[in-house]
Amino acid sequence: MKFGMRKPSLKKSIKARTTGKLKRKIKKSIIPGYGKKGIGFIKSPKKSIENKIYKKTTFSIWDIFK
Repeated sequence: MKFGMRKPSLKKSIKARTTGKLKRKIKKSIIPGYGKKGIGFIKSPKKSIENKIYKKTTFSIWDIFK
């Protein structure tokens, strides 16, 4: 498990900012439970727990400037 600062990825950052409202709206209408809190744990509990621990034990470079 990683501890400390996460390595920033410019590609992922741009992708996250440019995914549009329309795409999310379409997915929400097709997939029941899309975008709802807690669905990740139901789908894949192990992955969900690992992601939660990773999020709590690491920080982003942008967190330093907040």
